[in-house]
Amino acid sequence: MTAGVQRASLVMVGLFLWLVLLALGVHALLTHGRPSAPPPPPPPPRGNLYARDGTPLAVSLKAGRHYPLGESASQLLGFLERGSGRGLEGLERDLNAALAEGRSFTLTLDPWVQAIGERALWRGLERSRGAFATLLVLDREGRLLAVANGPPFDPLAPRRDPGKDLSWRNHAFLVALEPGSTMKALTAAILLEEGAASLGTRVEAPMHRVVDGWTIRNAIPHPPSLTLAEVLQYSSNVGISLLGERISKETFARYLDKLRLTQSQPLPGIRTSPPLVRPPRAWSRAAYANHTFGQGFLVTPLHLAAAFATLTDGFYRSPRLFQDQGLKAERVFSSETAQAIRKALAQGLAPRATLPGYPLSGKTGTAQVVVEGRYSREVFTAWFAGFVPGDRPLYTVVVAVHHPKGEIHGSQVAAPIFREVAAGLLAYAGIPPYAKGR
Repeated sequence: MTAGVQRASLVMVGLFLWLVLLALGVHALLTHGRPSAPPPPPPPPRGNLYARDGTPLAVSLKAGRHYPLGESASQLLGFLERGSGRGLEGLERDLNAALAEGRSFTLTLDPWVQAIGERALWRGLERSRGAFATLLVLDREGRLLAVANGPPFDPLAPRRDPGKDLSWRNHAFLVALEPGSTMKALTAAILLEEGAASLGTRVEAPMHRVVDGWTIRNAIPHPPSLTLAEVLQYSSNVGISLLGERISKETFARYLDKLRLTQSQPLPGIRTSPPLVRPPRAWSRAAYANHTFGQGFLVTPLHLAAAFATLTDGFYRSPRLFQDQGLKAERVFSSETAQAIRKALAQGLAPRATLPGYPLSGKTGTAQVVVEGRYSREVFTAWFAGFVPGDRPLYTVVVAVHHPKGEIHGSQVAAPIFREVAAGLLAYAGIPPYAKGR
């Protein structure tokens, strides 16, 4: 009896185990016999950035993001957040969504022109002991061949406090500054275009004048009577503000709009600091006088460069950073006005901007900077905006050095940088010195 019970128990256990194994086998057949869903595809590698000649500027490798030219154009290109690979600054930020999808972009930058600009800018910034500096080079079609910033920045180096170390910042696009006396060239062009003055128009220009209780002063001694051409040569604040009264502030403001000096985004999709220009109805008589010589409003170096480039042939061309970006041009000045202003600027060119054998053309600027609500007597922006060559421009060059120490004027600080860049551009374009009398 006991043996029979044991045999029955063993049979029951065996049957149970057989049923368990059968169930497991059926489950395996059902699960492994059915095709599983394919794993999601890996994300595409981050898109690349190239110069106009195909030189890689930012590429994705197995080791991560790489910038083959190192510090060159680094503030424009930007950098990524470590770990996430998300763009934090520059084009890496502005184009982050497209780059993350694997799209690549070809820029208008010319690596040779970029190197010419950076070498001159970094040396000039070191000489001046300035806080930061920027330089842009545009060709006749508005293409940005160089966007240089200083001090240099290594996008792969350990990062310092971004509030104290501004070397990462693309000052050309992100810092709005008063343009200073570079604006006088554009004001003179407006006067010519409106028929309100000629380069030979004479004005009594004392060393200072009072407008609505505000005193406007000149920095450079000059004769009491000046032509408009001499107003540009001596950079007379008094002279240009007096001549500026020949046109209404509304007319002046209309040209600011035409020159896109009030436009928030001169490069669509690319982050830029918007200009700070109040509407003309808010301008007092003193404010308008100040505007004629570049005081009382803020624009980025990019805005100024694109506006100044109208003096090549009279057309405003939207600045272009991408090779496939369409050309947009609008006439602002006649070609005769543009040529006349360039000729006047060449005749009054700052000595440190001159280059023997070449007719360069341009205007200096020294803009006081507002610190804690008042114009500082210590902090300035030194400017130079000019053309290479001056008679038949191939390039428009704008230089800005912020808070130089010692020498502070654009003629002392920014003009030598322009001259060095001009020499490099002329050599790069293969243009020999002009024969005398040309």
